[in-house]
Amino acid sequence: MARTAFFDGPLPRILAHRGLAAGVPQNSLPAFRRALDSGATHLETDVRATADGVAVLVHDAHPAGWAAPVARTVLVDVIDGHPEVATLRAALTSFPEARFNIDVKDRRAAAGTAADIRAEDAGDRVLITSFREARRRAALRHLPAVATSASGERVAVAALGLRLRSSALLRMALAGMDAVQIPERLAGVDATTPEAIALLHSAGVEVHFWVVNDPGRMRELVRRGADGVVTDRPDLAVAALP
Repeated sequence: MARTAFFDGPLPRILAHRGLAAGVPQNSLPAFRRALDSGATHLETDVRATADGVAVLVHDAHPAGWAAPVARTVLVDVIDGHPEVATLRAALTSFPEARFNIDVKDRRAAAGTAADIRAEDAGDRVLITSFREARRRAALRHLPAVATSASGERVAVAALGLRLRSSALLRMALAGMDAVQIPERLAGVDATTPEAIALLHSAGVEVHFWVVNDPGRMRELVRRGADGVVTDRPDLAVAALP
């Protein structure tokens, strides 16, 4: 576990899902600027590698309107054809105080992601996650003492732990994790009950739910013990949460 500056500041965390895309593209520098200006505590984003290995902030493997997948497009063509797309390096540089929750979307992006974080000396203000455990581990191999959250494989085991109400199984599934970032239901298990959240906390992790856009639901989850929400509407979250 790495309790870095990523976790500084009071709870609850408000993680802006791909920024605040109100009239601007998601995962863009303007979206991140709007999210921070709205009061978001963290920026959630996705990273993929271009054909020449540059880490860019793009969610889909082949975004709508692109001639080819991200992995087959060199950076110069990304810049020419899709100027709204930011590199990870540019985001870290543009917002030097911001805390980034980075979802590694393909294995090739792991090395570039780690290199950019090291180059910007940003290890204490990022959290690395991925749906796939192999991608998460690949990035962390180059980033000692960086915060991380559970992959999909680990979350699947954690869901079984919740179903069985087994603190021991949850501790095993989430060993070395700093956070678990999950939907409200896991394999048919309601992860939002106070009992479920307490069980997750017993594994030593923060609990963040995604994607939550209703202010009333945000308040209810925090009341039940959630440490944060991943939301498309950080502006509403700031107004709704204490």
